[in-house]
Order: sequence, then structure tokens, then C-alpha cells
Amino acid sequence: MAYAFLGEGALDYSPCHYGTSRLQLRGPCCDLRGDFIAMLGGTETYGKYVERPFTAVVGAALGMPVANLGCMNAGADAFLHDEAVLGIAARARAVVVQIMGAQNLSNRYYSVHPRRNDRFLGATPLLRAIFREVDFTEFHFTRHMLTTLHATSVQRFEVIAEELRAAWVQRMRALLLQIPGPKVLLWMGAEPPPSPSQRADMALQPLLVDREMIDAVRGEASVYVELRPSLAAIDEGTNGMKFAPLDALAARGLPGPVLHQEVGAALVPVLRKLL
Repeated sequence: MAYAFLGEGALDYSPCHYGTSRLQLRGPCCDLRGDFIAMLGGTETYGKYVERPFTAVVGAALGMPVANLGCMNAGADAFLHDEAVLGIAARARAVVVQIMGAQNLSNRYYSVHPRRNDRFLGATPLLRAIFREVDFTEFHFTRHMLTTLHATSVQRFEVIAEELRAAWVQRMRALLLQIPGPKVLLWMGAEPPPSPSQRADMALQPLLVDREMIDAVRGEASVYVELRPSLAAIDEGTNGMKFAPLDALAARGLPGPVLHQEVGAALVPVLRKLL
């Protein structure tokens, strides 16, 4: 039997699985026998390094169980490949879908792990032909690979980025259409969605997603909510976050307790109208 050493200051996320789902989600598992709300998304929805993610804030305010279906580093593929999680979302009174980056999707140029979508599995011959000078065996993660391609040739990178944008629109639309009930499409970013002229900025999160892409899918949602951190949330930095010393850099790129509180507070009135 193996044991995971959490490290000093690290959180115990009580990881759990729902039914036959192979996705490892944040626990404890939600009671799904009555009415509940479901929230799908990536690392931000999961609430990494935060004791009380916005999913818990919403549940406490509405007095209704919330199934936190946020999955670490997930793209839409993680959920589209998991019938158990889609079944939970279909039964929920309302569903929040966080806008995730476009980098963690399988496409014509490369494939990703079906559950750990940030894991780069391999380049297709088409991608190898476009970037002949790049050794793709060196990459294990999509972001590292894409950052290298961008640094090698911005012009050739844009060919790959266009494929990712098209794949993102197709998969996000498919995901939203799989959810029959009321659904909220949620943008969580340090900046508002960029215009198409800025969409290749590798520093922006969610990566490679712009307002034009959101406009293409938001019609499938009941409500679109766009949230940015307040000055108070920015000033707090990593205060109140729980992480091991080696995770300090990663923690700085994720929302802290104040922003999670703000997101939860913003979602409560929206969801109350949908229930």
C-alpha cells in the first residue's frame, strides 16, 4: 500500500470518485440523493491550495449540496469522456461550467491524456512536419510544449493555435449541450477575455481563449458570468492559501480565499434565480 506525503502546510483534499467515474475529484463526495448543484471546471473550481473553494461558499449560502466536479488541469475532454460525471451534471438542479483553457484538448496536432488533460501524449506527423527542428520526446506537459513552439516560431505556432481554438469551441459547445438543465458559463481570469488580436498571449489565462470564442458558445448556457479579482483579492496574494514550500510559485498563479469568496458571492444570486 502506498501513502502520499502531503508536506508541511499542504491540504488534504479528501479525493473521491463518483460511481464509475475515473476522475479524481475533491472530496468529500456530495450527497446526490436529493437536489444538488454541480460545478465543472479545472484547477480553480477544484480549489487547489484553498480550504473553502467557491463551490463550498455557494453551497453554504444556498443551503443546497454542491458537487465539486472540478478536476485538476482539466480541459473539456476530461468531462466529455466521463459518462458518470455527465450523468451527475444532467441530474443537477443547475450546473456551473468554468471556462477552461484550450491547450488541454486532443486535436489534429497532438493528443492528451483522457483524464489528466495537461499530460502531452504525443505529436502527430502533421505537427512534426510543421516543427521539424523540435524534439517532441522532450515534452510531458502541454503548456511546456506550446510555450516552446511559440518561442520557436510565432507564425507557425498560430497554425496550431487556430486548431486549438476551433477544437475548444466544438468541445465546449458539446459539453454544454450534454447538460439539459440550467447552466452558468463562468469566466475566472485576472483580465477580461482578450480580443482576437491578443489571443496568442501565452501569459493570459485561460490559455488561448478569447471573447470571440466565448461568444460562439455562450448561447448554449442560460447565463454567462464574467469575474475578475478585486483589488483586495489581488493584494492578498497567497495569504490564507495552504501549500508546501515547493508549491509557492504554483500557488501564486491560482485564486486565493478572497477571490473564491468573491466568485461564490457572485454566483449565489445567479443560481438562486435558476433554481
